[in-house]
Amino acid sequence: MAQKTRHFFNTTGPCNPEDHYMLPPEERLEGAQLHRYIGDKLYWVLHAPRQTGKTTFLQSWMRQINAGTEAIACYVSVERCQGIAEPERAMPNICKAIQEYAKFAGLPIPELKTAASSSMLSDVLINWAELVAPKPLVVLFDEVDVLVDETLISFLRQLRGGFAGRGAGIFPISISLVGMRDLKDYITAAKGGMAPNPGSPFNVKSDSAKITNFQKEDIARLFALRTSETGQQITQEALDYVYQQSGGQPWIVNSLFQRATMRVLDEANTETVTVEHLEEAREQMVQARETHLDALAYRLEDPRIRTVMETLLTGEADLRLAQGEAFRICLDLGLVNIEKGTPQVANPIYREVLAREITYGAQLAIPEPEWRWELPDGTLDMDALLKEFQSFWQNNSEVWEQQSDYTEAFPHLLLMAFLQRVTNGLGRIEREYAAGRGRMDLAVEYHGRWHIIEIKLLRQGKRFETLVEEGARQTLGYRERLSKSPGVRPSADGLPAQCYLVIFDRRAEKPGWPERLKWIAGDDVTVVGC
Repeated sequence: MAQKTRHFFNTTGPCNPEDHYMLPPEERLEGAQLHRYIGDKLYWVLHAPRQTGKTTFLQSWMRQINAGTEAIACYVSVERCQGIAEPERAMPNICKAIQEYAKFAGLPIPELKTAASSSMLSDVLINWAELVAPKPLVVLFDEVDVLVDETLISFLRQLRGGFAGRGAGIFPISISLVGMRDLKDYITAAKGGMAPNPGSPFNVKSDSAKITNFQKEDIARLFALRTSETGQQITQEALDYVYQQSGGQPWIVNSLFQRATMRVLDEANTETVTVEHLEEAREQMVQARETHLDALAYRLEDPRIRTVMETLLTGEADLRLAQGEAFRICLDLGLVNIEKGTPQVANPIYREVLAREITYGAQLAIPEPEWRWELPDGTLDMDALLKEFQSFWQNNSEVWEQQSDYTEAFPHLLLMAFLQRVTNGLGRIEREYAAGRGRMDLAVEYHGRWHIIEIKLLRQGKRFETLVEEGARQTLGYRERLSKSPGVRPSADGLPAQCYLVIFDRRAEKPGWPERLKWIAGDDVTVVGC
């Protein structure tokens, strides 16, 4: 029988290595040696953002352990206890989960012998350790971050109660607690903001580990698994593009590969995968709003997330940003990272999805353009578009801003919505924004021609001329960087991208519209005042 061809993995459940391409689990863990956790009888924490492969890693490692002779392992998700603060309700559910996952894994099923929530979990784990003896028991608890308040404290306290005497036939010798954040963060939250003390149930933890994103070489090795099975090749430029667009985020990497090889190209087509295939896969993924990306967009309903995003969108420097709880939540979700000391959205695809979500309402509210935005050769008439935007800004900005959830970033968002309304389906917009940059950079591609737009805000005490000088230099620098990016090809006419510097007057004491609406055409950069 012919060997079944595996696929790249881009759904929200665990990955089966028999059906999907995946790298060995131990290669995904930062700062940890897996065998040490069993040999040294450690209780440890694994934390990483959503959709980075935690569940896949745990189930793969469980199969690896159970195929050997060292121990018996079982994966257990406690997600069913989300938001249940009372141990009397949560503990029976956790024990039921243990029994069900033991059955799924073909392991002995422990008995529930007591109704006391304060010892129920401990008793089940003791019985389970006895049933799998003489091998020691390893338990991999997933979704621990859903446990809250007294439920979390009781859960940890019962683990601590068996920790000192752990051993084969006595109590699990190694337990992992897996979620988005380190355990001390959950303890602190459960105690109303107070840090864990030395006597807390937290102190059984011996180590913290983190699942890393893919590096460039990991992405190449992942696709090489498909090449070895099907002979399908991929260009180096395409691999660079995947890394640049994903930042190594595992779900995005797999989703781009899966779409490129099964939707852009037919599954049976083993043609070499190029940047063009992956660009189409990227657009499909963003338009489809797959579950993972849709969940990220949903997070924008949280006012704390919106505050962080607004700072990143405007590029303003905020000394308190990275120290706040809101930013830590964004880090845990994988929405943001810190690159070279700068807080930013984690990767270009997240930047695109979040920006489209935030501007979607405004985009639909903007009337269909009745003016001509294309030149005779079919390329974008950016001069006409931005002059039309100036008129739109003058007529609508004050009323629309009052309805916006993003007051500080409103100019950036309205211009992006305006551009998206015109180019939607016919072009694409690359976006670059991060805290402390003092600007947002946009690159608009339409029918093979690029246009660069930099957005800056004129604040009280800042001179317009100074902003123009600074912005022009930055705009040309962005054009230079963009020209070297994977997937960015020179314009068909060979000319460099046109550059525009759009400056919004945000001073409390603004001049009248005739003075604010400027159009200064330069040799390299056109300045547009709004």
